[in-house]
Parts: sequence; structure tokens; C-alpha cells
Amino acid sequence: MQTIGYKIFAKDPEGRLLSRIGTMFFRTPGLVTTKGVHAMQRMMWLEHVNAMLAAEGKPPLTPEEEEEELAQSVDLIFTEDAVLIRPDPERMDLALRADETLRQTISKRKIRFLNTHSLKVRSALCERGENWRMARHPISDEDMTSLIERSHVAIECLPVYYYNRATGTRFVTAGGYAEVSKLGDADFRRQLKEVVDGLNQRNRLGHPEVDLFPLTTPIEVKKALKTLPLTELSDAELRRAVDKIATEWRASVPPELRDESTGNYDWRNAMCQTITRQPNDTAADERELVSGIAAEFYRQIEWLPGARIDNGELIFDEIYDEAARTQDPELLSLCDGRAKALIFNLTRVFGAVDFINIGRIANSLSRKHNPSGHRGSIYIVQYRDSGTKKAKMMIMRFQKWGVAEHLDEGKDLMRAMLESDEYSEYILDRRLMCCQLGMDLPRRIGFGYFTEKYRGHNQYNGISVRTGCFVRPYVRGTATDKIPPPRYRNPAFALKFAKLLGAAAAVDLVVGRRSSATNEILFDHSYEIVLCGDDGLPSSIRVTDHAGSFVEYERELIDCVADYAEPVKSRKAFVADYAAFAAAYAEALAAKVAEVQASYRARRKAFDGLFADRPFDTNGSGAYRWARSLARLDRADPEALRARLLEAAGC
Repeated sequence: MQTIGYKIFAKDPEGRLLSRIGTMFFRTPGLVTTKGVHAMQRMMWLEHVNAMLAAEGKPPLTPEEEEEELAQSVDLIFTEDAVLIRPDPERMDLALRADETLRQTISKRKIRFLNTHSLKVRSALCERGENWRMARHPISDEDMTSLIERSHVAIECLPVYYYNRATGTRFVTAGGYAEVSKLGDADFRRQLKEVVDGLNQRNRLGHPEVDLFPLTTPIEVKKALKTLPLTELSDAELRRAVDKIATEWRASVPPELRDESTGNYDWRNAMCQTITRQPNDTAADERELVSGIAAEFYRQIEWLPGARIDNGELIFDEIYDEAARTQDPELLSLCDGRAKALIFNLTRVFGAVDFINIGRIANSLSRKHNPSGHRGSIYIVQYRDSGTKKAKMMIMRFQKWGVAEHLDEGKDLMRAMLESDEYSEYILDRRLMCCQLGMDLPRRIGFGYFTEKYRGHNQYNGISVRTGCFVRPYVRGTATDKIPPPRYRNPAFALKFAKLLGAAAAVDLVVGRRSSATNEILFDHSYEIVLCGDDGLPSSIRVTDHAGSFVEYERELIDCVADYAEPVKSRKAFVADYAAFAAAYAEALAAKVAEVQASYRARRKAFDGLFADRPFDTNGSGAYRWARSLARLDRADPEALRARLLEAAGC
């Protein structure tokens, strides 16, 4: 391929890029990187091709050939450390061809795609197993909150703005205006002038000094603010005019964004996206990469190189080869061996699939508890069966205590293998126990083994060991603790939710689900998913994982139930009638305990003998925990549980 201009990333003596744009051509292969604009580069290329034809004694390009020469081209933008491909969504074949050409001389991780807002662009990359090239970097809940708080700034008056450091734009919210409206006349006018001036000005980067949040705010609202005749209106007239605009502004804000706090996951995610938006943005958000994914997954998935299937052949992302060749630590971390093993095994098991994207959950989605406490244990998989149009999702969790973990404790290989297998059985037994007692878990899960190299500091370093992995479908819905607070203002929603939550809490109480490290309850911390009906009201609550079940099996239920008042108390500020909300929750809990208790008493022999063939060890075997849990269930007084719970809730 001929190149006219500078080498990509070439710099002058001061370290500045000699060119920041390029155009790649495919009818006559070539690359133009001279300074200017893309249109000039295209004209330069046509002149160059005609000159080559003249040198060969051939006629110049016809108008049709010139049009085809230009049609088969792709715009490039160069940054300090990346090449950005600007694809035409209708000609993704050309963009992918440019990508393949660039990869001959540039690392794949330095090549990114613009226009990821286009579904066609995202789909083309997704179907190549390349979500990782579009995803934003993960960030913890705590860091996201801190970022938003640090971005809350002032210009000269009140701190009513959220600052995007990349673009220099400060965003004002409807809630921010509510604070402005409380100011005295002089300060109110001064603050409004600051906002209006900012809306009408551009900074040195060409971006607005001030803009309105969210970005979906109607242009009419922004125009009304920008054209306010500040000097012509009296104080009273100015307030009336701005209040009218603010009413329209607030009405245009989606309901889920009206609670302006980092505790509202929808608002937090939208604000984080706004203040981290970059010029020439090449990243897509989780909901763009995975249709219908819950808000709590925002910036929590670290997408990894995947694989595509061409003519029945499994083709891993080429970045794996680059990582193996260069041994670059950053690439080796990205090219997760577990992810590759998962892809390999899934392809063997599933057979005909078109592509697989895989990501690891970078941070615990629970606010208080990470159930694994171990390395890279949870992965999310997106794949599509051949012959279908819709991609599927599933969650894969590696076994907490596998062969590698037992070897790390200093055990010999045989003992480590035996204890790993015993733990696998124990996990599956606990799942059956939870289902038997009424926990609404995913109906089917898969369990399998993957082989990986053991990397430890003992005689077994380097050997291949088996690692157990549990697979379940992704449950679409909203985690109970991530529901936007405004939803509770609807009494119908609040009461129905309280009843469903109380029933789910009852089963959680019965199975003694707690953190093995802190003994805190795990209920209402990301594991329970609310599903809503067509009317928008809660229809059911499903539990995604039985982690922590039967940790607490000795104490009486009456001594444990007070801890379950926290899910009620944490919502006190959001519900209109706290007493009714708490009563509905407590009554549902008591009713569900009575229901499970009656089921046990009606089939006592079947329940008691369910794990009769398992070891019965008073030190805490599964069968022993099961027996103790059933005995205390039989002794429980549902009405006393209700009364104790309401007392703990302050009712």
C-alpha cells in the first residue's frame, strides 16, 4: 500500500503529531496522511492515481472510476496513541478492511472505531467477538460517586454545575436550578446571567461553556434560556419567566433521572456518562452493548477479547497472538486465560454459534459484600446461536474453593482434588435445599470443569488442574436495592413491592443466608431481582444466587429476624406511608414462613430424608445444617416473627 505524507504517529521536534488525519483507499490501495482535511486528501489521491496512470501511458480515471475510488475509502483520525477509524455504518466492510490493514503495522489495542452510537457499527464489532474494543473502562461504585462529587463545581456563583474535564463543558441540572431559585433577587439574577452567558459561549476546544443535563433536554428549553432578555425584565418578571422554563425542563426529564443523587443508579450512570464523554468518543455503554442489561452493570463489566465463528471454524481474537508474542503485561491481563478457556469449552458444548463476547465483573455488584473473595470469579457471556437473530446472555461463576485454592493452602494434589469435588457437591446440595424451601432461583443451572494452569509457589506450579464453574441464565430485571427512589412514591408499586420483598425475605431467613466473613445478612444486596408486569408494577422477585445460604443455622429464627428490618428502614424516606409499607412487608414474611413451615410438616419424612446419604457431621456438614434448619423452622412462630420485625422497623 502506497503512502502519501507522513508515517502514522510521526512527530515534529516538539513532539507534536505531524498529521492528525488520514484517508485509506482500497480500489487503488493507498494511504494519504498529509496535513489538511479529508476532502483535500481525497482530491490529492485522485491526482496521484491519474499521474500513475499517465506514467504508464493509460488514460485518466473516468468520472465513474473517480466516484468508485472515493467510495472505497475510509477516514482515519490520529491521536497521540491511537488510530480512530470513522466508519460509514452502511459500509462496515470497508471499516473492517481498514482495521485489518492497520493491524499489519499497529497493535490492535491502538485501533478504535468512532460512530459506536450506530447499531450497525456496534453489531459488526460485536459479531466479531470485539465488545472489548468499544466498552468503557470499568469503575467502582465508590469511584463513580467520588468522580461525580469532585465534578460538582461553581464558576463564580453557586456550585450548580457538573464539569466534564475532557470537553470543558459544565452541565447544570434541573435540581441545580431549584437551588438557584432560593437565592435573593440580586444573586438570582447574577447566577442566571452566568448560566445564560455560558450557554451562549464556546470554550477554546469548541464546546459549550455551559449545557443542560440530561443531553435529551428539548432544544426549545435550551433556546428559551439562551434568549432570556435579562436586562429587560424586572426581578419578578425574570423569576416568572425562568420558572416557566424550569417547569418544562423538569417535565422533560425522564422519571428515573429526577432524583439527583448517586444513590439513584440511573441518574448516577447518566451523569457519569455525561461528564466522562470524550471528543471523538469510541466507547459504547453497557446498554448499547447488551440490550436490556440492568443499570447496576454500568461500568462494572470489563469486556475481554472474544471469538467469532467463520464457516464453522473457531477464530479467537488476534490480540491473543499479540499477547503471546510480546508478553506485554497489559495485554496478558486483557487476554484472560479463563476467558479463553470458557470460550473454548462453550464452543465445544454449544456447537453452532456465531460469536462469543465475554467479560469479567470487575467489581462486586453488591454494595456490602463480595461473595467470592477470590480472583476473577464471575464472568458474563454474550453469544448467538447460528440461525437466530437475538443474542443470549448467561452468568458464569467459578467455584470459590477449587483445586488451586486448596493447593495454595499447602495440601497435596490428591487431597486438593477430593476437597474440591466435595465442595462442588456441597454447593449443589445447598441449591437443592434452597429450592426445597421455596427460594425462587433460576430453574436450571449448568456445572462443568475447565482446565487451567496452576500458578503457585510449590511443587505443583505449572501443572494443569480442574476448576469448577456454575452457569446460569442472565435474569433481566432490576436488583431490589437498585430501584430508583421515585418508584416508591407510587403507593401501588410500594405496597406490591413490600409484599414480594417480605416473602423473599422469609425464605432468606429460613435458609440462614449470611456472609461467612461478617455474618451480615446478604438479603437485598444485588442478588434479588425484581421483574415487573406490563402495568409497570412488580410481579415477582427472583434470586440469582444462593451464596451464603446455611451459614446461619444454629440461632432461632426469632433471634435473627430483626436484621431483616433493614430493607424496610432503608426505604423509609421514599415511601408515602411507612407504616403500611412495613406492615405489608412483615405480614408477607410471616405468611411465607407459615407456608414453608406447613409444607415441611405435611411432608416431614421427605424433607428429613432428602440428604440421608450425605455425611452427617456436627462440625457443619451440609446434612447437619439441613437438619438444624428444619428443626428451627418447625419451632418458629410466624406471628412472633412479624411482631419482632415490626418492632425492629420502629412500628
